[in-house]
Amino acid sequence: MTTTPFTGWQGMPRRRMLGAALAAGAAVPLAAVVAAGPAWADPGAPAAPAAPGAPAPAPTRLTLPVPTGPHPVGTVQLHLVDRSRPDAIAGPGHFRELMATVWYPARDVERYPVAPWMPAGVLKAFLADAGFSSLVDLAPVTSGHVGAPVRRSGRRLPVLVYSHGAHSHQGDHTVMVQELASHGYAVVTVAHTYDTYTEFPDGRIDVPSGDPKAPTAPRDFAADLRFLLDCVEQLAAGCNPDVDRRELPAGLLGGLDPHRMGAFGWSKGGSAAACATLEDERIRAGLSLDGPMQMNPPLTGELDRPFMMMTAVFTRAQDPAAAQFWSLLRGWRLNIQAQGAVHVSYGDDEALFPQVAKLFGWSGQQLQDTIGTLDPDQAVKIQQAYPPAFFDEHLRGHRRGHLLDGPSPAFPAVTFLP
Repeated sequence: MTTTPFTGWQGMPRRRMLGAALAAGAAVPLAAVVAAGPAWADPGAPAAPAAPGAPAPAPTRLTLPVPTGPHPVGTVQLHLVDRSRPDAIAGPGHFRELMATVWYPARDVERYPVAPWMPAGVLKAFLADAGFSSLVDLAPVTSGHVGAPVRRSGRRLPVLVYSHGAHSHQGDHTVMVQELASHGYAVVTVAHTYDTYTEFPDGRIDVPSGDPKAPTAPRDFAADLRFLLDCVEQLAAGCNPDVDRRELPAGLLGGLDPHRMGAFGWSKGGSAAACATLEDERIRAGLSLDGPMQMNPPLTGELDRPFMMMTAVFTRAQDPAAAQFWSLLRGWRLNIQAQGAVHVSYGDDEALFPQVAKLFGWSGQQLQDTIGTLDPDQAVKIQQAYPPAFFDEHLRGHRRGHLLDGPSPAFPAVTFLP
């Protein structure tokens, strides 16, 4: 099977979007921006004068919104190997190797450190590829406390598995992921090896591959999600799927509910979530964040389980594949769209780029060219409201008022597409 890897904003792979967006928005040449101040310079790099009139960014860390749920958040990484899938790139005797991260409601978090937005080695590779190595020290931290014990309340936690976009990274939707965890979900995110930036426990750094043998099609992503479901079942049964047998947080073993599992993803990951939901009945509810649904062969079959689409660019009116997938939905279905949203609007970019814009003195138009005209604060609130409402209704049987019934005065930008 051959597919053309989806490329994002202005036809560029997702791994180049940060650098391209910053370059497009900066009022001075890229090289001058990177060398604008000592706090941003690479250690040991020769000093370079700032362009005339270029603002010197303050040495401050970018921040992510704090989750609004009632529970603090814990997190732990898993090193996984799917022995049902040989790895043609790694060679004979090797199998599909993945890094995953579990986010969950936690307790007694005070003595546990918070996790970075991306692991250090991965962050350096990601920003170097985007041409912004000097921004490493500004990367945000998350609200997830590494290794904190799981909050147990007498019932096992519902589980969601998450798939990132093409050439994106595992932390790209941290705002949404930690929000869901703060409301009582265990969320398992995966780094799709060969199509993202992955740091393994032995120090290896894997970057997006152009190898045609690499398993990077949407269906490969979907296979990774289905493997995560297998690992969730192992955790639920009290077995540790980590191949290094590293110690897991107290309460994680036996703490997940394999009968209440959902899937979501962004862009190519949204297509993968749709594919996995169609193929695997263990997924009781699926959510796509502007997934193009472009696959070869196309998605087929019928889906009688709930599915929601949050679209921006890949609307049913503009994307025949999205329209075709919609026609396969026989159960509860919903398609919403935030007016002014662009492809990146349902992710962390809406929280981070306004801060970058202030540091570099961008105009309002320059920021809109990057993240669209949807108000960034509203975009973050949409991410924190609609996915939890959807999964609450269809995995827990709880309704968050009437948010999914129609337009809400609290979210005037959100339209319901028939």
